Amino acid sequence: MASNVEAPERWYLALLGFAEHFRTSSPPKIRLCVHCLQAVFQFKPPQRIEARTHLQLGSVLYHHTKNSELARSHLEKAWFISQQVPQFEDVKFEAASILSELFCQQNLVDSAKPLLRKAIQISQQTPYWHCRLLFQLAQLHTLEKDLVSACDLLGVGAEYARVVGSEYTRALFLLSKGMLLLMERKLGEVHPLLTLCGTIVENWQGNPIQKESLRVFFLVLQVTHYLDAGQVKSVKPCLKQLQQCIQTISTLHDDEILPSNPADLFHWLPKEHMCVLVYLVTVMHSMQAGYLEKAQKYTDKALMQLEKLKMLDCSPILSTFQVILLEHIIMCRLVTGHKATALQEISQVCQLCQQSPRLFTNHAAQLHTLLGLYCISVNCMDNAEAQFTTALRLTTHQELWTYIVTNLASVYIREGNRHQELYSLLERINPDHNFPVSSHCLRAAAFYIRGLLSFFQGRYNEAKRFLRETLKMSNAEDLNRLTACSLVLLGHIFYVLGNHRESNNMVVPAMQLASKIPDMSVQLWSSALLKDLNKALGNTIDAHEAAQMHQNFSQQLLQDHIAACSLPEHNLISWTDGPPPVQIQAQNGPTTSLASLL
Repeated sequence: MASNVEAPERWYLALLGFAEHFRTSSPPKIRLCVHCLQAVFQFKPPQRIEARTHLQLGSVLYHHTKNSELARSHLEKAWFISQQVPQFEDVKFEAASILSELFCQQNLVDSAKPLLRKAIQISQQTPYWHCRLLFQLAQLHTLEKDLVSACDLLGVGAEYARVVGSEYTRALFLLSKGMLLLMERKLGEVHPLLTLCGTIVENWQGNPIQKESLRVFFLVLQVTHYLDAGQVKSVKPCLKQLQQCIQTISTLHDDEILPSNPADLFHWLPKEHMCVLVYLVTVMHSMQAGYLEKAQKYTDKALMQLEKLKMLDCSPILSTFQVILLEHIIMCRLVTGHKATALQEISQVCQLCQQSPRLFTNHAAQLHTLLGLYCISVNCMDNAEAQFTTALRLTTHQELWTYIVTNLASVYIREGNRHQELYSLLERINPDHNFPVSSHCLRAAAFYIRGLLSFFQGRYNEAKRFLRETLKMSNAEDLNRLTACSLVLLGHIFYVLGNHRESNNMVVPAMQLASKIPDMSVQLWSSALLKDLNKALGNTIDAHEAAQMHQNFSQQLLQDHIAACSLPEHNLISWTDGPPPVQIQAQNGPTTSLASLL
């Protein structure tokens, strides 16, 4: 009798051993692994072995092959059989979890949701799985842009974690909820939630890496909250804490000691991903503040780290990080006068988006915005308008919408004959009345746009009022680019009014700041003004020096302009519909006007 019971265990363990050997071979021999697992059913095994084998087959087929229908069939059997077996939680809930992932991959979200809800309902006595399934359903709602349902589930998870004595996982649920509330701009709910999270994180005594990772999550939310609000100076203490925190984590060794509470078996992000994320928010800060060389340095570090990680890890979040880094560095390149490089990086973003429809859906508006900015830099105003109009159609993000409208208004001002459209736009971004977002930076930019329009209309006193408001706001938060732009425009106004001394007082610091950023367009503008100013003041040597600087900047911009417009990627400026074009045809030389540069 005893030998009869042992016999099936021996054959089962042998087949399982072979299957695992083939799965972990280099390269993996998946077909042989599947054959070994399928052979288990020839022995008519008991329900526990039958359910586990269906799960193993479903998992291997899902992760290593494209045979999703067969994977689904095995996972459905594992889920069905395991519900009839007592105390078989791991198989039951892992089957539900993987099966719901497969449903989502097949765009069967309406099949995934009830499955996860049922699994959540029956997993309340299994803390690890209950929490994991709550996170999974919350993520599914988030991907569907149903942030209210996702927040509700994360709230349920936080309360459950508190009841089962896991303050660590409670903090993870609350921080995740805080992240979604920030996305929804529910700032009134975010502040008390972040305060509570801060207290929980500081009071929690546990694994040092887990504690520091909670602090990184908490500080990333705080930093992005400040940056969303355009508060570049106010964010510095938080950013410094975040950078110190990631340094601490990088010195800690991963302990293999498992937490005593199964509800604590979660990690927010791997340590390496957190490092890239901290580089990313540092780049965001440097770009907003106008420290573009620093932004370049951290982008290079982050992209190098990402390339290493992507060799071993195909996590979608790495591609998202890469796209966001490229988006920021492209804007830096356009400011520093490296349009050709910016265009090639825009093409790189297109290629990344071609590989992932979800990435394209989330970044299409940003991609068209970047193309619009590139079009302005090469003086293709009709294309810039078409790109910004496309971006406005694709975005629901209020800050991005405001940023696009501000840039589109600058296009209409330059064209000089779009008064009706321009006034319609300016009414929607009036910095004095019902400004659509709370961003300090965008409101300061809206004042600048008003000042620019008043300047072109010859209403100089009104222009000065708007520009002084921009200066006041940009100085308060160290917005260096806006400060430089406002100073040079004020200098131009004083020059036109014949107040050369006051003009000089504006243009000289504008030039110094533009050189520090460096902002090539403001340097070009400032050097032209300094040349005329010094000539008017009789400073022949200074006038000659400024003329030489202006000539150098003009030549650099002209060469870059020709290089950019000669690239086959320049044809992207005509793309305004559908997914990014797969192949970009070369064209014969530049077709755009260089007048704006000279």
